[in-house]
Amino acid sequence: MQLSFKEIFTAFMVLFAVIDIIGNIPIIIDLRKKVGHIQSEKASLIAGVIMIVFLFLGQSLLSLIGIDVNSFAVAGAFILFFIALEMILGITLYKDDEGGAITASVFPLAFPLIAGPGSLTTLLSLRAEYHVENIIIAVVLNVIFIYIVLKTSSRIERILGPNGISIIRKVFGVILLAIAVKLFAHNIKALLV
Repeated sequence: MQLSFKEIFTAFMVLFAVIDIIGNIPIIIDLRKKVGHIQSEKASLIAGVIMIVFLFLGQSLLSLIGIDVNSFAVAGAFILFFIALEMILGITLYKDDEGGAITASVFPLAFPLIAGPGSLTTLLSLRAEYHVENIIIAVVLNVIFIYIVLKTSSRIERILGPNGISIIRKVFGVILLAIAVKLFAHNIKALLV
């Protein structure tokens, strides 16, 4: 077991930026207004389970269809790049189709808002660089943070205000953009060698 505070912190920050739970507060509040109550525990737990299962089975699924982790990490870097652009420029490049929701706590909150394409791609990209146990700790810490944010979303929105949330989104967008570039450079090198 190779626990590294640096790896845990970096993986936590990458996932935190991709999941963008603070930036999603307006969406969470909107959902809460529509459905009345969101089960914070259920949403956090389901999102955490999806992410950890994908962390372990994602690689097997990829090899089943003949894709190596470096190629997936490069693809993940592109997704992170576009998510970062959305956050920085305040535009929407990817729009979800609204299907029949089971409950708001599971869909669209746990999946795809929290454990969506961005975070799942990020997990495999991180796995190409970091030890699994550090990534799991980062996922668990994110799930705890997500739970706290879901429980206190209306209070956070009142404290930060629309401008505060917008600034946080932009700051995390720039961090995410830098991470996407690093991820791309690291994995493209491995593909070209």
